[in-house]
Amino acid sequence: LQSSYPLACVCHYWSNQSTMTALRLLALSIITGACSAFTLGADGTNAAPAKMCDVENIPILDEIPDGHKRLFMVRHGEVINPGGDRPVYYGAMDVPLSPLGELEAIEAGNYLKRFDLQHVASSPLSRAMFGAQQVCDNQNDSKDAVVFEGFKELDRGAWCGKTKDEIGADNLARFDACDESVTPGDGGESYPTLKSRVIASRDDLLEMTNVGRASAIVSHLQVTRAMLSDALEMDIKEMAGLKIGTASITCVDYCSATGKQTVRFQSFKPESGLEQSKDGAN
Repeated sequence: LQSSYPLACVCHYWSNQSTMTALRLLALSIITGACSAFTLGADGTNAAPAKMCDVENIPILDEIPDGHKRLFMVRHGEVINPGGDRPVYYGAMDVPLSPLGELEAIEAGNYLKRFDLQHVASSPLSRAMFGAQQVCDNQNDSKDAVVFEGFKELDRGAWCGKTKDEIGADNLARFDACDESVTPGDGGESYPTLKSRVIASRDDLLEMTNVGRASAIVSHLQVTRAMLSDALEMDIKEMAGLKIGTASITCVDYCSATGKQTVRFQSFKPESGLEQSKDGAN
């Protein structure tokens, strides 16, 4: 059973406050359209901020609409950058989570325990696999993560191990604008190449997910950007501007009949009292 957050928030509040106060909270969530879909925010790129439950400080989220499927997209937690104090790009290298990153992933899994997930998908990289295990461990039924190669992070090729200065600001800007002539060698990928394989894997997961059910994907910054930009019908040249925090959760509904995608919230990070993560070169 999927949680209906306007009702869930009221029930939680009811046990601590007066009946009248609880009814006011329920009325407010209905009047303000608490479960409305995202529109673009003021920057014209990222989705507008989510409507939050005043009690639990989490996004207000209704049950899955009739004829729809839902995906929760989770980014892995903070990593130990292989360049140490000299942050370098690492892309699809299998770098480990930091101790903070592990705690962030645990918090993300704890948030998702309130949803009955049909499948938990993961990138094959260990930093995502750790997060996927946290999600699986918090589900009521025993399940294992399903690994999709297509959810692996963008391969930076010859740019791996290099700083922004070593790669060059002009090369990075041209890369973000999808100038494929600057795609790094040694197996490096462009955003169009990445997005093609990510969307194919997303569609495979949606095919596995029943109508009326939700699944989760634990992956990476650029993988989540690829799926979110598709849901927002965004020009791929603007994809690099999407904000996706470490161990944050993005939610999108998919209509089985029309294919229409509805972003419910973007880059929600549960409050847990953890320190701010370091999220530099990727």
